Amino acid sequence: MANIVAIVGRPNVGKSTLFNRLTESRKAIVDDFSGVTRDRHYEVAEWIGKKFTAIDTGGFVHGSDDIFEEAIRDQVHIAIEEATVIIFMVDVTTGITDLDDEIADLLRRSSKPVYVVANKVDHAKLHHDSAEFYAFGLGEIYNVSAATGSGTGELLDAVVSHFPEEEEVEEDELPKFTIVGRPNVGKSSLTNALLGVDRNIVTPIAGTTRDSIRIHYNQFGHEFLMIDTAGLRRKSKVNEDIEFYSVMRTIKALEDSDVVILMLDANDGIEAQDINIFHLAEKNKKGVLILVNKWDTIEKDHKTAVEFKQRILDKLAPFNDVPVLFTSVTEKQRIFKTVETAMEVYQNKIRRIPTSKLNEVMLEIIAHYPPPATKGKHIKIKYITQLPGRSPMFAFFCNLPQYIKDPYKRFIENKLRENFDFAGVPIQVFFRQK
Repeated sequence: MANIVAIVGRPNVGKSTLFNRLTESRKAIVDDFSGVTRDRHYEVAEWIGKKFTAIDTGGFVHGSDDIFEEAIRDQVHIAIEEATVIIFMVDVTTGITDLDDEIADLLRRSSKPVYVVANKVDHAKLHHDSAEFYAFGLGEIYNVSAATGSGTGELLDAVVSHFPEEEEVEEDELPKFTIVGRPNVGKSSLTNALLGVDRNIVTPIAGTTRDSIRIHYNQFGHEFLMIDTAGLRRKSKVNEDIEFYSVMRTIKALEDSDVVILMLDANDGIEAQDINIFHLAEKNKKGVLILVNKWDTIEKDHKTAVEFKQRILDKLAPFNDVPVLFTSVTEKQRIFKTVETAMEVYQNKIRRIPTSKLNEVMLEIIAHYPPPATKGKHIKIKYITQLPGRSPMFAFFCNLPQYIKDPYKRFIENKLRENFDFAGVPIQVFFRQK
């Protein structure tokens, strides 16, 4: 189950700065006027061994002040419905505003854990000022300075206390595939095209979450579970098509899959949100297949597909050993190639390389291209093994692992990919003391 922490609040209280602090990134643009967040808004984070996806809601609100306020209210509704924990951020230097009061009112009526975070508490005097936020009736106030990081440790301790203990769940024997992508790229049409061949073979299995269902596909020699998030959704006051909502749903669906089928519209190419989803899948060690739909609507010559594919892969670097398929769901073009390729990616994800083969191939490559010497010390790699896990991980045992730099790690990863098929799958390489 995905643990999702949504940071909500009115504009300019410091949501992006806190997001960067929690995810140790500088990926959201931070500036001192409202409405500036336009970059990556969700990222995998970890605290005391517990992983979660942090969401900076600020980036999903565009337009005038009136639209801002309506969209913020929508976001709070969605966060209440979809997030595991909600961080409600306020600004100690401005005190309580009308919009803060409105947000607090929505949150009071929810059953979700809510943490009120007073930001910009940069010195002791302001600790006293933050007491006014107790008026919300939402419990303890967490004083932080998102800019310096003070107070964020205590906040995170409280937030992760709500995550269920990771249980060793018995994995379903069947691979799990999820189709993700922006609205209107053809996700539902692809699901229907795959399932429409013979509806009798389709067995809906109740999903682990209220709002996704698992569909058992067993046709043409392929059997897997398709995670369909379009199916079950309680109607609510939430504006259905807001981008933030689709992101929340995508994160939940992605967490539950082995292979993510990222669907693009050929007319739009790959956009920022697609790249974000791709990187989220990569960080969660999911297999990925890219599907370019509506290819029948594009004027093309013999080079169009090659050039289009290269433009996509360039934007995904450094991890771009990923299959790209061109389809037209309405014309039924390459629909079943999608299933075959997703199965291939899944096989790559669970592939185990025999230790003898791994050492035979890689030690010869390393002998020809050893790691560069550092401070006059020569690094000798003696032995390689694949580590147990749900995605490919390799340990290279050597005398001085601390001297191996990133370029050499990338070289080794590329050689593993060249010699053993890991297309569509993130792999991890570790150098350890022998």
